[in-house]
Amino acid sequence: MTTLEDIRRLPVPPKPRRPRALAAGAALAAVLVTAHVIAWDATDMSLDALAEGRRGMADFLGEAFPPDLSWEVLRPSLNAALQTLWIGLLGTTLSVPLSLLLALLAARGTAPTAAVYHAARSLLSFLRAVPDVVFALVFVTAVGLGPFPGVLALLCHNVGVMGKLWAEALEDADPGPTQALRSAGAGRIQIAAHALLPTVTPQLTGLLMYRLDVNVRSSLVLGLVGAGGIGFLINQSIKLFRFDEMLTHILVVLVLIVAVDRLSAAVRRVLS
Repeated sequence: MTTLEDIRRLPVPPKPRRPRALAAGAALAAVLVTAHVIAWDATDMSLDALAEGRRGMADFLGEAFPPDLSWEVLRPSLNAALQTLWIGLLGTTLSVPLSLLLALLAARGTAPTAAVYHAARSLLSFLRAVPDVVFALVFVTAVGLGPFPGVLALLCHNVGVMGKLWAEALEDADPGPTQALRSAGAGRIQIAAHALLPTVTPQLTGLLMYRLDVNVRSSLVLGLVGAGGIGFLINQSIKLFRFDEMLTHILVVLVLIVAVDRLSAAVRRVLS
């Protein structure tokens, strides 16, 4: 009679090998290695050039340190940082209505027809595919330099990103309340307003705060192409070879980014 001890002493059968899985893994590894070799050559990667450029980097850092913390430099830097914050804030909040509308049309449970669903998804993909810097260049050409084209650029790009994120959140929502209202004869608008949106509001708000954090960072880059904010001052300092002023602007940006990141994290923590 076989006892429990006998069963425990039985040898564990070896795990069967899968030749196809091993071959597929080896092929994938070979493709990745080949792609990295091609990318290394195509991007002119050179460790020797980096080593030879250390003297130029040392000269650059020597001219940047110490930063110019005089009030004549710090005051416009702080004002431009606030402008960068306002650009990111408006670019995020003004995109909420259109993002929510397209999210409802791009979610399978709330889209009225398949054609509307695919059209909304295509529009979101287009707005998401075009970088905010490209939108900024277009709007700078249309309305001139300043923070206004930066707000418009962030608004357009953020609609594409946030609309997709919100649509996926709507599709992943708890189907219980929705099915209860649908069985009671409620329409699509009633289901969205009274069952779907209240269920996912914390998640939507968390995603909104995340996008605010990202958009404040993006508004810094938009300033480099003339869309206002502290990025414009950084670009101007580089062109005038005033690297100590550039470092001051970068330090102000660091403080701004940390403050926005802490605020966004606190809000998401409250909602979780």
